[in-house]
Amino acid sequence: MKKKWLAKIRAYAIKNAIEHNGKARVESVISALFHEGLKKEEVGKIINEVKEEVEKVNSLSLEEQEKEFSIARKLISKRKERKGLPPLPNARKEKVIMRFSPSPSGPLHIGHAATACISFLYVKKYGGKFYVRIEDTNPENIYKPAYKMIEQDSDWLFNGKAKIVIQSKRMKLYYKYAETLIKKGKAYVCDCSEKEIKENRKLGRECSCRQFPISEQKKRWKKMLMSGKGAYGEGKAVLRFKSGMQLKNPAFRDFLLARINLTKHPLQGKKFRVWPLMNFAVAVDDIEQKMTHIIRAKEHRDNAEKQKMIFKALGKEYPWTAFLGRWHFKDLELSTTKMRKAIEQGKYKDWSDPKLPTLLSLRKQGFKPEAFWKLAEQVGLSEADKVINKKEYFQLLRQFNIEAINLYSNLLIDE
Repeated sequence: MKKKWLAKIRAYAIKNAIEHNGKARVESVISALFHEGLKKEEVGKIINEVKEEVEKVNSLSLEEQEKEFSIARKLISKRKERKGLPPLPNARKEKVIMRFSPSPSGPLHIGHAATACISFLYVKKYGGKFYVRIEDTNPENIYKPAYKMIEQDSDWLFNGKAKIVIQSKRMKLYYKYAETLIKKGKAYVCDCSEKEIKENRKLGRECSCRQFPISEQKKRWKKMLMSGKGAYGEGKAVLRFKSGMQLKNPAFRDFLLARINLTKHPLQGKKFRVWPLMNFAVAVDDIEQKMTHIIRAKEHRDNAEKQKMIFKALGKEYPWTAFLGRWHFKDLELSTTKMRKAIEQGKYKDWSDPKLPTLLSLRKQGFKPEAFWKLAEQVGLSEADKVINKKEYFQLLRQFNIEAINLYSNLLIDE
């Protein structure tokens, strides 16, 4: 029995390690073995071997793992290729509303496409609305040309079907929701020092600001919004959500909703001084735009929980949500901030430089939107991280691009 499984255990441990940045997990290997015919009642007979092999594999370098997998992959059964995306739970025709939310730090790149295309394809499949929501409520990290770049990239990648929304143009809406939460006793203005806040969060202790009546909280909120004499200064007060100071995860304890930031905004200038933080702005927009389904990177799992709390406080039902694994490129930089610095230093010509993984660059190289759609469709709703190098990624993308080009050619012939 054990001898029968040893080679496959090793192969799947190597495969799982590569998918998770060099660290395999026992439960993932067991799950994979079920596809090879392992029965639940047999797990106990091989569990020790699985643990042992996982430990051995995790002691190897990623390079050693990849070298071994080039041989071990032959022992892994190929699953039937799934055509199209899996059904979306609770989806109804013309009722699917989804979104993609980039920040304006630069143009879109292949990492954005990996996440965004799945949501777009579901809207394309079921009908409904697809929003590209530019999250720009942090005035300190905005690259003004990115607004136009994101709009152009979205128009190309989503065939002109995406509705562009800019958060900084919706400030009064966020203020309205902030006031609603204050009136409901679900939010409060806190003017404690940073040291006090840190200590309170660590100890799970409520500050005196939390106990003030709603009438006082309204006055404090006005002092945040106003300028001049009697107003709160930058860094002197914040709006907090009453989630509870005894929650197990300290990050969830009375988290921030809005703060005073006097940095000049590229679009709004000095018009607003109180800016919503990401979780608050996202929750408000998801409510207002009636999101039905949300697909996002799994590092936003905690953020989703915070947003769910805001929904509940407002008496709203939170949308169905799925999380995607990250693409870990071993030899490719996806930070637009770092790309921008490299361009300014003369390492690249501009954002369309063929060495950059931007959509603008790939568009000029002849790639079609359908290539990105097909790649996203193949990955599907998987939470597993993908470790890949530049060569492997572009081999895969070019394969799908050839199919897309052939599709265009056939359409022209048919016409």
